[in-house]
Order: sequence, then C-alpha cells, then structure tokens
Amino acid sequence: MRVELYDSLARIDPGAWDALTGDDDPFVEHGFLRALETSGSVGGGTGWEPLHVTVWDERDLVAALPLYVKTHSYGEYTFDFAWASAAQRARIPYYPKLVSMTPFTPATGRRLLRAPGRDPKPLVDALLAGVQAAAEQAGASGAHLLFVPEDDVALLAPHETLMPRLTYQFHWHAAGDRSFEDYLARFRAEVRKQVRKERRKIVEGGLEVRTVEGPQLTDAEWLALDEFYRDTCARKGSEAYLAEGFFAHLRGSRSLERVVAVLAYDGGRLVAGTLNFEKGRHLYGRYWGCLEQYDSLHFELCYYQLIDRAIAKGHTRFEAGAQGTHKIKRGLVPSPIHSVHWLRSASLAAAVRDFLPREALAARREMAILGEQSPFHRGPADTAPEPRER
Repeated sequence: MRVELYDSLARIDPGAWDALTGDDDPFVEHGFLRALETSGSVGGGTGWEPLHVTVWDERDLVAALPLYVKTHSYGEYTFDFAWASAAQRARIPYYPKLVSMTPFTPATGRRLLRAPGRDPKPLVDALLAGVQAAAEQAGASGAHLLFVPEDDVALLAPHETLMPRLTYQFHWHAAGDRSFEDYLARFRAEVRKQVRKERRKIVEGGLEVRTVEGPQLTDAEWLALDEFYRDTCARKGSEAYLAEGFFAHLRGSRSLERVVAVLAYDGGRLVAGTLNFEKGRHLYGRYWGCLEQYDSLHFELCYYQLIDRAIAKGHTRFEAGAQGTHKIKRGLVPSPIHSVHWLRSASLAAAVRDFLPREALAARREMAILGEQSPFHRGPADTAPEPRER
C-alpha cells in the first residue's frame, strides 16, 4: 500500500471514492465535497485548503480521509478557540492546523473512509501516517478529527497520542413509532398539546407545505433556497460560508439525489424552506430561511416535517444541526458527539489532555439534566389526553 495526498478531489474517481463512504453519510461523498471545491467555498484563501489523504493498493483506492489545512477555527462547531488562545499566550504557534470533517457541516459521519471487507487496522495505520505526512508538509500544529462516529473512535483508541473529546448535540432517534401520531403519543400531555397547536397554526394560516426531493426541485426553488440561506446568514450577522454558486454546483453533482427540501408557500408564493440531506438510515437538517415571519413555521419545516419523514422512511437518526435547547421539546434529545485530537506541542497536549476528562464529565452532567426536560412521558399521569380547547 502507498499513501498519497491530494489538494483536490478532481483527480480521484468519484465511484472509487464513494465506494469507501459507507451507507449513511451523504456529506463525505465525492459530489458534496467536490461541490465545495468547485464553488470556491473551500480553497483559494478561505482558510480551508484541501489536503486529502488517500491509501492505494496498487491501482485500487482502499482508504481515504477528507482533510483540510486550516488557518482559523471558524466553521467547525467543535470549538477550540480556548486552546488557540492558550497557545498564543504560551507563544506556541497554533495555525495552521489540520481538520478532518465536511466543512461547515456539524454532522456525525465517517472520517476513516475504507473499503468494505478489508482489515481496518492497516488501513487506519496508513491513514494516520498520511495525516502525519500532511502535518509535516503543512507545518501544522496538530490534527483534529471532528464529528467522528463511535466505531471510528474505537479504531483510533489504540493510538495513545490521540486524545478523545466529548461534546453533545440534540438528535432524534427511532423508537419504533409507525406514524407522527404514535410519536406524539409518547409525549407528556401538555407538550403534545403544544406541538399540535403549533402545527395547526400552519394550516389555519393558509400555508401549503411541500416536501420535494432534489431531482424534482425547479430552477425557481433552487434560487429561493440559495436566497433563504444568504438571508438567514445576513439576519444572524454571520458569514455565508457557502460561496455564490454552491447550490448550482450541488445541483449538478452526484449528491443531488441526497437532497430533500421542505418548502412553504403562501398564496402560491414560496416564502420559506429548508435544505436537507438523507442517505441510508440517516436524515440531516442543514439550511433554513424565511422571507417573512410566520408563527411556528420554523418548527414545522425544520423539525416536524422531517421527523414525520424519518418515521415514514424508517430512518434511525435525524440530526438537526448544532446547538439549540429549543429542540428538546420537539423530541430531539442530548446525544454525544465525539472528536479526536493530536497536538504537536507536548506542553499544549498535556494541558488539553488534563482538561478533556473534566470537560467530558461536565458534558455528561449537562446531558443528564437536559434529558430530564425531554417531552417524553415518565409515568401514567403523563399519558392522559390533553384537555379540549373551547
């Protein structure tokens, strides 16, 4: 086997790359990552410079790891600003660094892409050797594998220089419900009543909600989704990470079939929408926007419609992005998020290694406390039907 580094996916066959990506993650597929490159969302001074690791067995691509040289810590959602600040105070260079994740995408997914049916250990060892070579080439302070699934964490555990980190998000997990009404039946009465009230507001407001899969989206709908994304960024005062033209590149990519949009029309006019992705057993909510204010429309498009779809399609997990304790009342519960880190500086690594167990303990305590706020009933009294409204 040999290890090679690539500053673009342009020279890697899409079929060979996608054969390594597994069944459930749409964001590490060639089409999505390449759309980021061709649109200029990464590379070209964005602070996300591709340097992907590949492992070859003669002419066969047998393993890969999406990797970027970073000159800042934005767009990662697993925050290390405190580490960078500590390094600065200690006069330890922190940038550039290496990050393995899908840029701007806080979604758990495979980082150690590997051919099925092969012994994973030599492939993982080769990928880590490639990361080390990339660190030397870039002069990086360390490497950070973010939003890593538990099976990847287990494969990396024998490598003692790698430090695991625990944070959390709010996810929906399948529990055998056959319909959205089955799902609501597990809610406490007062929360169930609130959800039904929020959903009625959409109907009573005369809004039409449609779910449209990627290949069926029209030119006007794609333009609107791009407008919604940029309007939301402007309203929040945040940078639009996705470059102009990303949605057009995505539409022309192999990832088009992963797209699911939920759109709201008011009198035939498209006023709001979400852009989501699904593959295998998983569904991911990504981008939301609305041109006017509609009571409860955010909940309908970002959560209820997608949970309904997840139940109908037999998905096992729905991730709705980073942060947001308001998700708890909609049935998205605290769920662990894993990352793995290597730091070149021995003194900085020692400080981080001392910090991580205490951070993990705090995260577990927060998850337990927040879990008590979930809408699911805890006893017979909570299963009573909600009182009728007059």
